[in-house]
This record gives sequence, structure tokens and C-alpha cells, in this order.
Amino acid sequence: MFVGPSGKVLDELLSKAGVSRKNIYMTNLIKCMLPKYRKPKQDKIKACSYYLNEEIKLINPEVLVPLGYYATRCIFEEYGISLPPKEDFSSVFGKLFPANDKKIMPLPHPATLLYNPELKEDLIKKYRKLGVLLKDCKWYPVCPMRRFYEEGKLDKKWIELYCKGD
Repeated sequence: MFVGPSGKVLDELLSKAGVSRKNIYMTNLIKCMLPKYRKPKQDKIKACSYYLNEEIKLINPEVLVPLGYYATRCIFEEYGISLPPKEDFSSVFGKLFPANDKKIMPLPHPATLLYNPELKEDLIKKYRKLGVLLKDCKWYPVCPMRRFYEEGKLDKKWIELYCKGD
């Protein structure tokens, strides 16, 4: 998956984020090649989402990173996260959403840069957040949030959401 031009873009974005493909598990929403790389239709999404959900159960990742509109919409629906209107949908990219025992951080699909190269800096900035999520915060040992959590004044979800990266 993600071979050809969009794969090269993805590799560059991950590299800028300090993330290697070999350190993450990747899968596709749609489990077959679509003719002429067309966008998936709802019947294909519905047919394939069962398999995606089973993969997620088996792998049990802490963080889900759907790439693009269709994957993000599918994951949001599965985890009961409200969908913004389509015209505002890009506002979810690069933001962290807590859902059950998962953190969901949608990112723009790498193919975006093939059609809109002027968005490169914005996508790099959003993908760098993925790299931050994979690191523990260097300030955690002296952070007041840690103390508040240990004193029972702060819910664990805040530590899990925000105590990563620098």
C-alpha cells in the first residue's frame, strides 16, 4: 500500500515526522484495488469496514491515524465521534480525539500533495504531530500534571492525551 507517487509523498512526510514505516502498522480501509484509483463508494466502504475493525481489534493499537476523508469518516463513525460538515472536514486533520481506549489523530491523505503542492508545509506540520505522539514527554518527571494525576486531582485521560512529546 502507498506505492508510487503517493507512497513517496508518505515516506517523505513520515521521515519529516521522525517516523519509520517499519515502526508502525499500516492497513487500508478498502482491501482491494479500485479501478483507475477512483474514490471508494459507500458499498465498498461498508463491505470493507468489517475487516478493518477486525484488524484493529487484533492489532489493538493505542493510536489510530486515518489518512484522508474516507478513512477518517469510517473511523469516526465506528468510534462515535461527531463528523463536521464536509466543507469543514479538514479542520479535524492533525487534532487528537479520545475514543474509548484509543487516541485518534486523522491526517490528510498523502495524495493531497500530488494535487496541491502548496500545502506541503501544512502537511509536514500535521504529520510531525505523529512523531510527537510516539515519544514520552521529557518534562513529565517535573510536570504539575503528573503531580495532580498522582494526587487523584486529574483524570488519567489527560495524562494519556497530553503527556507525549515536547
